[in-house]
Amino acid sequence: MTDLNLHSLSEQLQTWAHDLGFAAMGISDIDLKEHPNYLQRWLDKGYHGTMNFMAAHGEKRWRPELLEPGTLRVISLRMDYLPENTHALDVLEEPNKGYIARYTLGRDYHKLVRKRLATLAKRLQDAAGGHHRAFVDSAPVLERAIAEQAGLGWIGKNTMLINDKAGSWFFLGEIYPDLPLPVSAPKTEKHCGSCTACLDICPTQAFVGPFELDARKCISYLTIEHKGSIDTALRSKIGNRIFGCDDCQLFCPWNKFAKPTQESDFKPRHSLDNIDLVELFLWDEHTYLDRTEGSALRRIGYERWLRNIAVALGNAPSTIPVIEALKLRLSFPSELVQEHVVWALEQHNVDV
Repeated sequence: MTDLNLHSLSEQLQTWAHDLGFAAMGISDIDLKEHPNYLQRWLDKGYHGTMNFMAAHGEKRWRPELLEPGTLRVISLRMDYLPENTHALDVLEEPNKGYIARYTLGRDYHKLVRKRLATLAKRLQDAAGGHHRAFVDSAPVLERAIAEQAGLGWIGKNTMLINDKAGSWFFLGEIYPDLPLPVSAPKTEKHCGSCTACLDICPTQAFVGPFELDARKCISYLTIEHKGSIDTALRSKIGNRIFGCDDCQLFCPWNKFAKPTQESDFKPRHSLDNIDLVELFLWDEHTYLDRTEGSALRRIGYERWLRNIAVALGNAPSTIPVIEALKLRLSFPSELVQEHVVWALEQHNVDV
């Protein structure tokens, strides 16, 4: 295709992407510059914890042409997910409520974003031929590095991608095309300035410094990725966060520019944006599976669901409903759950 045709195709992709609900699109080269070295230093320090997948796949994570042979560019797309009112700060300040990361209150984003990306990739194939593969957090892809180079924002001090007109409440997805599409201008300047709000607010002080996160202390890692016992030194700092953590986004000044999502599938289900811990803890496994159907909450399973809520109940005020709920789970057939229930009861000075 001629340069003129490729430019026209790129403009058409922008229109299609917008029609499919994507808020922004950019195109990057496949050379990820300094990002592979940053990743290797992070891995060498062990900051990935038990997320061994971060060290797997060799160079495929930062060399798109190895992951998908023939790739010449990466199309990076943004989809906003924050509903208009999620009661986030109110819930964090109410220790009897369970805080769930706002990206997972509705339908599992993998399903929705993947379907839209596949549709866009098919339109590209119909228009220009070739082979174009779509990803959404489903393969070894340095999506934030790619999005930064595609001009969708900059990687901030909290390691999130930040956009000066949309904050950071969004998902990213990618398409690897075998076409030399014109690249977008990257974000060469990080606009965090002297602000350290995200670093200062982190409940577990998981940031080693600006742009550097020790995931082993991160509440999102502890409540989602980590499969074993949660470090007792960190449990009291988790507060009422039972699935993920949004603090470094909630207090980022750039998020005053975040726009509410237009996707109805991302709206909260089953009142999970504002629900009591005791109610959640008393769900049996059937209820858990029913209420989390089609949700990313399913990924941790019922055992870790109870583990996380037990920690939150240990941090809740000492009330009869809290203590009785914990006592009911003392006999739950899981040493992991029992351990955290015992710890929680000890926080309320209850002998076990």
